[in-house]
Amino acid sequence: MVTLIDTSQEPLIREICDRHQNKPDELLEILHDIQATDGYISDGALKIVADALNISRAEAHGVVSFYHDFRRTAPPQATIKICRAEACQAVGSEELAHYAEATLNTKFGDAAEGADFGLKAVYCLGNCALGPAMMIDETLYGRVTPERFDAVCEDQRTNRRQ
Repeated sequence: MVTLIDTSQEPLIREICDRHQNKPDELLEILHDIQATDGYISDGALKIVADALNISRAEAHGVVSFYHDFRRTAPPQATIKICRAEACQAVGSEELAHYAEATLNTKFGDAAEGADFGLKAVYCLGNCALGPAMMIDETLYGRVTPERFDAVCEDQRTNRRQ
């Protein structure tokens, strides 16, 4: 079976490689720049980078797969960080975490490509007195109940549609 690779990003990726003078020892920086631009590193991007740097695709893929910060699929539209530290656990963050997984039909760190929300566990948001706490983008929410969780998620979806 033939797999087609999207090359629509080629001019942008070649420009990023050119900025780094197509040096193989700048591979990490190039990959970070691509991810900062696109949110992830596609198969097509890896092929173009390998070609521009005159390295194998296996070498480029090895670097991407070794470092856990690189994404291979489109990220969720927003990431919900739920505090799971002791202070928040004492006031219900574990129940909130289970509720979030069930409601969004995803597990922590395992969002579907392009999903509305992904979930990430964090271990302090600096809002211990108002736990359980969560954060979406840079907005912090305290005393999050399942009802408040639903309302915040719906507000986020509504704001994205506008």
